[in-house]
Amino acid sequence: MPRLHPEPRERETVRPLELFFDLVFVLGFTQCTALMASQPSWEGIGRGMLVLGALWFSWAGYAWLTSVIDPEEGGVRIAMFAVMAGLLIAALCVPEAFGNRAHGFAIAYGVVRVGHIILYILASRGDVSLRRSVATHAITTSLIVGLLLVGSFLNDGGQEALWALAIALDILGPALFGIAGWRLVPAHFAERHNLVIILALGESIVALGVATDVDLTAGVIIAAVFGIALAAALWWVYFDVVALVTERRLTAAPEGRVRNALARDSYSYLHFPMVGGIVLSALGLEHTLAHISEPLDGEGAFALLGGTAIYLLGHVALRLRNAHSVNVQRLVLAVVLLALIPVATKVAALATLVAVNVPLWAMIAFETSNYGDSRYRLRHGIESEPSG
Repeated sequence: MPRLHPEPRERETVRPLELFFDLVFVLGFTQCTALMASQPSWEGIGRGMLVLGALWFSWAGYAWLTSVIDPEEGGVRIAMFAVMAGLLIAALCVPEAFGNRAHGFAIAYGVVRVGHIILYILASRGDVSLRRSVATHAITTSLIVGLLLVGSFLNDGGQEALWALAIALDILGPALFGIAGWRLVPAHFAERHNLVIILALGESIVALGVATDVDLTAGVIIAAVFGIALAAALWWVYFDVVALVTERRLTAAPEGRVRNALARDSYSYLHFPMVGGIVLSALGLEHTLAHISEPLDGEGAFALLGGTAIYLLGHVALRLRNAHSVNVQRLVLAVVLLALIPVATKVAALATLVAVNVPLWAMIAFETSNYGDSRYRLRHGIESEPSG
């Protein structure tokens, strides 16, 4: 008979149940795109990003949790399935989270957050420092869930304001209450975030599926090819070097406050704009494939160009946090993409998609050439990060 209480994590690799669990979260990410697509306005984009923020910091909490306990052992497996049910309901409510399903989302989301705290309480038995951190986190979690519940009864901007406050609490909580008591397994923690980036990039591929609803003309085929090229470029920008370097820094960091701060900043905080940028670019791809010969509207142009820029700025901030230096080429390209948003509203959407790809791949070629032999050594575990 299986033991009911949680067992400490012993393996560094992500377990199958964690990937299964993340797939439900990614459904929520996909639903954020659906929300923004159904409300093609700046208000819709803002709402989509608020929902994404709520889902992201909930997911981040579970990434920390499963770096302490084994999710497939004891009663944790059943508890994770129960949380997945609540999460699925929340995801189904996302497109109307600021409408008819506001109450449903808040309640289902509350179940997900409360489940996280209960599992953490069980996991912290015998660890006074961790138990103290969990207790303080339970306070902010209660406030966050309460804000979403109250917000579900409001309108005319009141709900959005309370959602923004709830997300701010998720961000500020660790800074206010400290992070020394938390624990994690570096290799597992990094891999978990690497996988969620891949799953988010899958959202870009899903967006390309809109081609099934339009005639498969030569223009649509070209747009689909450049859409895949964009997703591949975003993958390359992260996984070629950045993911390896970030994991290595986390592993090398002293256990305790220093490592926890690095994990919080590099992963829980700075991976959020990366995921947000990917989700926005997926929305932009959807707009592009639907209207390849027409200019994008302001919101669509911002989604495609601004989403890619936000993704790059997340990388710039990540390097600044960890290496205290600026990746100039990524910063410059992000600024250029933002500056091109007004232009994108005057040229064909397909031309804009091509215009995103060309400088992005040129930057990749430059960086790969600039890193040279040090890149090879890094990717094969021989040498530390390349400069650039």
